[in-house]
Amino acid sequence: MRLDYKSKISDLDTLKAKIEILHKKREIVVFTNGCFDILHVGHLDYLAFARAQGDALIVGLNSDASVKRNKGEKRPIIPEQERAELLAGLSVVDYVVIFDDDEPKRIISELLPDVLVKGEDWSHYISGGDIVKANGGKVVLAKLVPGKSTTNVIENILDNFSRN
Repeated sequence: MRLDYKSKISDLDTLKAKIEILHKKREIVVFTNGCFDILHVGHLDYLAFARAQGDALIVGLNSDASVKRNKGEKRPIIPEQERAELLAGLSVVDYVVIFDDDEPKRIISELLPDVLVKGEDWSHYISGGDIVKANGGKVVLAKLVPGKSTTNVIENILDNFSRN
């Protein structure tokens, strides 16, 4: 049996309609965002934690242009459509939406999730946290898996190739 994970990738307007249905059912909508540029166990742990905060998890995915502006010209490693499909293929992710802004504040203001989850490394500034709280929602910080990051994965790959 083949699951149609690509159907979990949504545009903003379609996703807003889906959230409206979820809210009518009194389901808790969770939102998180990021580049997710080379999935690793830290991402899986983070996304599982985020999903456990409610009934449906939406992942806002930075577009390729947004990743370049945030991470530099050599990123992303994986193109946005592939990153979206990889995330959509995870059972803990209910919907994926790609956004082009440098930060998710605008998309959060459109979707108005009940819970916003960010990694504890963002505790100094959580884009859109004020919007979620003003709408009666909450912001939750996720613990990170020590030593697990896309940057570390890339550095390990480069180190291994430079030794050969």
